[in-house]
Amino acid sequence: MNTAIWQKIDQSARNLTPFLLSIALVLITVLPSGIPGLAAVAPPLALMSIYHWTVYRPNQLPVSAVFVVGLLHDLLTGAPLGLFTLVFLTAYGVTLTQRRFVAGKSFLIYWVLACGWTFSLLDPRAVVFQYLVTIGLFPLIAGAFLRWQQALLPLE
Repeated sequence: MNTAIWQKIDQSARNLTPFLLSIALVLITVLPSGIPGLAAVAPPLALMSIYHWTVYRPNQLPVSAVFVVGLLHDLLTGAPLGLFTLVFLTAYGVTLTQRRFVAGKSFLIYWVLACGWTFSLLDPRAVVFQYLVTIGLFPLIAGAFLRWQQALLPLE
């Protein structure tokens, strides 16, 4: 094969990176952990990926890819079809258009939004735990994504 074809294949693989990493996090989310009750408080890892790529490379994670990630998450977790699709698309849209507004908000805002999604008052302890897990995991995931982005994706 000539080098032009390999370059196109390489570029295509690089462009698919945000989508494929988001899919990988969906798959990690559904892996059985053996820890009772973890599913109720574990953060949707793919949401971290969607947030990261929307902030840094929104052109490489189009809305259609976010839709597919959400749909796959719904299918694999048994959530009502369209629930996480809607959550992921909403997060994508809000992050894309309102980055300054959503940055640095307090836990109270996070809890109110979570209650709004479920149309009920959530036990703040479970939400606090999920919030803390998210805060603890996000720097690790975002750091890995940044290194991946710097190593494999060309500057825009």
